[in-house]
Amino acid sequence: MNDAIDSRFLELHRVQARGAHRDLGRALGRWGAEACHRHLVRSDAWAQVMACRDRPEMPAMRALLHAAFPWIEEELAGLAEGLELPPDDVFLWNSRGDLWALAPDGCTTVLAPRRLSHNEDGDPGFAGACGLLEAQPAGAPAFAAFVYPGSLPGHTFAVNASGLAMTVNNIRARRAEAGMPRMALTRALLAAGSAREAVSILQAHPRMGAFHLGLGQTGQAQTWSVEFSRTAVSVRPVSGAPLLHANHAVHEAQQALPQVITASSAHRQARGEALLAQGAPALSILADTGNATEPILRRSPADTDQENTLATADIDLSGPIVRWAVYAPGAAAPHHRFEGLRRL
Repeated sequence: MNDAIDSRFLELHRVQARGAHRDLGRALGRWGAEACHRHLVRSDAWAQVMACRDRPEMPAMRALLHAAFPWIEEELAGLAEGLELPPDDVFLWNSRGDLWALAPDGCTTVLAPRRLSHNEDGDPGFAGACGLLEAQPAGAPAFAAFVYPGSLPGHTFAVNASGLAMTVNNIRARRAEAGMPRMALTRALLAAGSAREAVSILQAHPRMGAFHLGLGQTGQAQTWSVEFSRTAVSVRPVSGAPLLHANHAVHEAQQALPQVITASSAHRQARGEALLAQGAPALSILADTGNATEPILRRSPADTDQENTLATADIDLSGPIVRWAVYAPGAAAPHHRFEGLRRL
């Protein structure tokens, strides 16, 4: 791995929030407001998502969220207040992958027994503006998560006080019918006490968009590769050979899912599987640039999906407490270390 990293990629702000869910959302909004007004609301991605405001699915999406997770609705309201943006716009942005298959969210994950390793790929315009949130919501488990300005926590990588770890990969599903926004579902998972409970939450609600999750928890000998979409929640235990997941559904139960498979996702999946077959370590795979056009470690301003790797997480679930580290893209040494939720 390479230590010669552009300094703007090293910066992950420490964000701390506690209290009622509206307060947590407001704190996130205030932290992310500058980056959102400087970059996000001027971006093509924002314009694409805002153009979806009159989609016929919107009332049902809102009603489902209100009925099942009013506390997430409160977080979104607080987020809008802190961002000083219209609540409808913030709801739309946090439903982007449900409404638009080409939303700029990526990621690559290597799953092994008792370990999750993950490249967080997103909008290069947020390089240096993302954060590590340490949250203590009232009446819910504390958690730590990578956060983007303007977005709920839960759709990147995270660890909670129950010893649950989660990584999230975009799946670009097409023709979604009205359902629960996928980022609301993954936010709800941060309150789960176990991987089993997390899967139950996904199964209990009508889903709109699609995601891949890597789930793991302390005390368990395996991790789980989970793909969820409108039609199915598929779970593949990882108890032997490691698996790699890019940004398209690969489980047998999802083979009929209408989806966009970009060249980047296809090449990362193929290259990662080849490196796994050679016995390459997870962090070496995530730092790989062997395919110069479509590398796993994505740093190019000309990336074909308009995404770059903004951080790498390595989550060790082999002991009684989650030990995890966060690296700048391609760096040999971590820039942040945690035991559970305690920053070292």
